[in-house]
Amino acid sequence: MSGQATSLPRPPSTGASVLTVYRDPPCESLMKWSSYWLECLFIAIVLAINGFRCQWFATDASSALPASAEWTPRRKLAAREKTRELWYHGFDNYMQFAFPLDELTPLSCSGQGPDWVNPANIASNDVAGNFSLTLIDVLDTLVVLDDRPGFERAVRNVIDWVSFDVNTKPQVFETTIRVLGGLLSGHIFANQTGQPFHLPWYRGELLALAHDLGKRLLPAFSTPTGLPYARVNLQRGVMKGETLETCTAGAGSLMLEFATLSRLTGDERFEKAAHRAFFGLWNRKSEIGLVGNTINTRTGVWTQPETTSIGAGIDSFFEYALKWYILSGDLEFLDVWDDAYAAIMRYTRSKDGYWYRTVNMHTGDVAYLTVDSLSAFWPGLQVLAGDVQNAIKLHMIYFNLWKQHSGLPEVYDINYKQATSHQYPLRPEFIESTWYLYRATRDPFYLDVGERILFDLTTRAKVDCGLSGIADLRSNKRDDRMESFALSETLKYLYLLFDEENPLHSDDSNYVFTTEGHILTLGPEYIKAPPSAQRRMRKVNSHQCPAYIPFMHSVDHRRKDFGLVMSVQARPDVEYGRHLVGLTPQTADQRYWSPDGWCERPKVEPYTYEFILSPGGKTIPEDLSPNLLKLGLLPDGFILHNVTGVRAQIVQRLDGKGYDISRLGHYSVRPGHLVYINDSNIFASHEDGHLDQDEIHRRDSQIQIRVFGVTVGQPTEKQAPLLGKTSVDISVTAYTAQFGADLSSGAHLEPNQSPPRIRRPEGVAVRRDTDNAYGCDPYELSYRDSMLLVRRGDCTFLEKLLMARDASAAGIIIISDEEQGINPTANSEEVLAAGDLSDSAAILLPKKTGETFEEMLILTEQLKTVQMMVSLQPGEKAGGNIQSIQEQEEQPKDPNRILFINGHPLINTRLLI
Repeated sequence: MSGQATSLPRPPSTGASVLTVYRDPPCESLMKWSSYWLECLFIAIVLAINGFRCQWFATDASSALPASAEWTPRRKLAAREKTRELWYHGFDNYMQFAFPLDELTPLSCSGQGPDWVNPANIASNDVAGNFSLTLIDVLDTLVVLDDRPGFERAVRNVIDWVSFDVNTKPQVFETTIRVLGGLLSGHIFANQTGQPFHLPWYRGELLALAHDLGKRLLPAFSTPTGLPYARVNLQRGVMKGETLETCTAGAGSLMLEFATLSRLTGDERFEKAAHRAFFGLWNRKSEIGLVGNTINTRTGVWTQPETTSIGAGIDSFFEYALKWYILSGDLEFLDVWDDAYAAIMRYTRSKDGYWYRTVNMHTGDVAYLTVDSLSAFWPGLQVLAGDVQNAIKLHMIYFNLWKQHSGLPEVYDINYKQATSHQYPLRPEFIESTWYLYRATRDPFYLDVGERILFDLTTRAKVDCGLSGIADLRSNKRDDRMESFALSETLKYLYLLFDEENPLHSDDSNYVFTTEGHILTLGPEYIKAPPSAQRRMRKVNSHQCPAYIPFMHSVDHRRKDFGLVMSVQARPDVEYGRHLVGLTPQTADQRYWSPDGWCERPKVEPYTYEFILSPGGKTIPEDLSPNLLKLGLLPDGFILHNVTGVRAQIVQRLDGKGYDISRLGHYSVRPGHLVYINDSNIFASHEDGHLDQDEIHRRDSQIQIRVFGVTVGQPTEKQAPLLGKTSVDISVTAYTAQFGADLSSGAHLEPNQSPPRIRRPEGVAVRRDTDNAYGCDPYELSYRDSMLLVRRGDCTFLEKLLMARDASAAGIIIISDEEQGINPTANSEEVLAAGDLSDSAAILLPKKTGETFEEMLILTEQLKTVQMMVSLQPGEKAGGNIQSIQEQEEQPKDPNRILFINGHPLINTRLLI
């Protein structure tokens, strides 16, 4: 992360149904180009020879939305103005029929405040506090809409009409996020000079109101645990008999508003109270790192059924951990987010990687197979954290649910594929995530989603006197209530989705949206320096989001991620997202279909692993308290003098480059830390049955292979000009296996031993068997003097090489399923049993590199007049000559060597031995 809420990567914008050539450097990590042969050849083949392999179907003529139309600036502007019109329809009716009451009742063209007759009606009384709720909640929406006169009128109305000296008992959480957050955001814009919404006459009245409200909420925190009561009377404090139970979101999502209030007023009580409540929850997490849903505020004991999820009752706790770090730079909250996210991805994410379950907080066992509408915020939070690929998957489920119901039901049962609660009170979470995903990907598909939402809201929720919630999505029975978040969040995010030129989109400050959609920012004068102890231990902190890599259409229908940039909706796993909710494909979906009918079954790598470290991979008991002689502290991290028995947790990196160690014993390894390995015992002997780390680093870990083409037939008239212009001779970086032919520059040959065939200057042909893509089955044909291209997975690296050897091949080129290059290893006993492999080479290409490499092979296969060839390039040290092992071992070892566990590179490790 960059520490900024909106500095998200923006790849080139592409039309949802228009194919465009991907113009990023075509294989930037792959090749040293003498010419753009691959791009030219690819375009020529697609356009001149074979044409497109996918059949594109016409859009459903009966569709209410022109989903195939290009998203021109004019179309975006039209959608934006329709959203603006819908917002003012709601707001103007509130001001006409409901103000100064809290909410508009759009069916009766009236307004409502607290339910004075029935104080137990918490559905109304938790929100309505007799303080003009809706007006306060929309203050900064008028800023987003660029309505300065409307903002000024709204600020004056709040100052003239609002008082918190009222005998009502609202919920602490709802009052904080809707009212306190609205006042603070309005104050920041009204008070800040140098921007259009500064009000010269303003004298901090909104901040004074916020301060008064904050003091009225403070009595709720007077508990032994610091966890606040759920409700408080604004005149009399906590009432006798008040419930002791509160939810995690309610007690732990106060930091943004309370701490901002403290920073702006200098009154530290609010930040301290919110901080204590937040960590009062986090410090009570289970042994597997999960917090529960509800807790007793006096005892601090989690209440039954002790489950957790990303949805109702817990959602914004995670949100505030990340966003307070962004706003304030407080690393303590980033650490909470990192640990909480790892636990969520390990235990609540489903095995297919698409949705998130409710699980037992102590065991991680599944409790319920349902999802709720509030958890639709999670993809947006994932985008903010940098995990765009996982965000796309969950968002796809909610989009299919929206299409199925023309709204988002409150609860949906994934197991039975049906909604169990059919209300839709115009919640914003799904739209919020849509906005985040569009800003990160710039994929017009998300504009299509927004247009569908706008159409359904206008058709279903717009009534004569405002906007109504939907009581039942099946019958469109309406609810006589317009919740304030419909204007403060739902239509705000929808407006931002279509408003490309909104100043917020070019603001790279530390601003964040609260869980109620309020814009908060803190100037440098309000940012506190980290404690000195933290500065000593966290000298390096680099939190950069990885760039979004768009889905690309391939010539080969079994392939992905190369060629023509495509919409998210063309991803091969989109069909699976529809399958999860039992949605029948619509006619408009057919334009993304392939005539081969292929779709992808999701395959997900675990987000985290845990190991008890030991030399040679032996099973040993855990050392529960490793001493400093075994595991020591360093200024920039930790040093392991003895790995035996130390528990290590490794976590997947968002940049796709492998894993990092995140915990060692009872220590947390944070971003910027390195783990130094100083235990020579990890270099186990071959007798232990494993290829040791020393063997891994004795061979060259990387090599350069030359990729070139030779003419094998008579080109056609269309092909001849193209071939005459291209120069097919490029260099590719590959990773060597620690078995099979030794491809190191210093490799040693026995007397009368011929070099591996891949070393031949004339090269060997590259081929593939489309019916044996993973190379795990016996080949039906002989591939003498050829390198076979295979994919990682389904069997071991060694098994792939043995199958290729039995087919007379010179070896295998493995396409990895991750971007970080690894050196394939094998059990030494299995290698010994395999026999002579000195002439069989096994090399690996990282994911993007390998798939580009395969694309080149596919294109030459279709051209039929060019054969793709590879050969090993001579090493610079040897000049093409073989040198002795002794000479090679005298070379100094790479100081940046890293540790591998189960074939996974641990990027934040360094081997000292």
